[in-house]
Amino acid sequence: MTRFSFSLPLVLAVALLSGCASPSISLRTGPRSFTRTDYERVYSAWTRDEGDFDWGAMKTVLHATATFESWEHRWAYVVRYANDHAINTEARDEMLRQTLEDARVNHRFFVTVAGGEGFRESDIAGPQSAWRVLLVDDAGGQITPVEIQKIRRPSAAERVYFPSISPHRQMFRIVFPATRPDGTPTVSPSARHIILRFTGARGRLDLRWNFTAQTR
Repeated sequence: MTRFSFSLPLVLAVALLSGCASPSISLRTGPRSFTRTDYERVYSAWTRDEGDFDWGAMKTVLHATATFESWEHRWAYVVRYANDHAINTEARDEMLRQTLEDARVNHRFFVTVAGGEGFRESDIAGPQSAWRVLLVDDAGGQITPVEIQKIRRPSAAERVYFPSISPHRQMFRIVFPATRPDGTPTVSPSARHIILRFTGARGRLDLRWNFTAQTR
């Protein structure tokens, strides 16, 4: 993807997420009508940022930023990507079809983290990680990832479209199944929220997405 700078409103919106109530969004599927410029707003709506600070030791235990690559986020992403790369309509539509098909199978999160006693502890994909990652629904049900992929060298595209990337953070893609072994949805259509939880001996950090009841 070509290099485009994000506007100041996007940077401010993401920075304020940790200090404001989480905005409500919808898991509703179906067509969307987005333009290239909508990506910044959609990215902000589906991104959460939280930190756990140990005041006794005066240090950050963990700081995490996560983007839920939902149906809506994926749609806006493809529109932005196709526009930036001058991809023709046929190729764009195929790209959109594939990612929306995956959205029915997987709940994906793009995550950047920092803090802890060092990179090994905050490497949530590594064997020495201090953190267990869970997806928790509003009834308290929880599920573990089927994949945690560490991104060692983020692409230029990832740096543009996920501005939480930083030399001081580690980057991951976390994947949860959209359905449980019994065939029921991991996230119920009637769920009021979900939580991406990082928990362990060092503490607990929750990133929460609230869903609107009217448009689910």
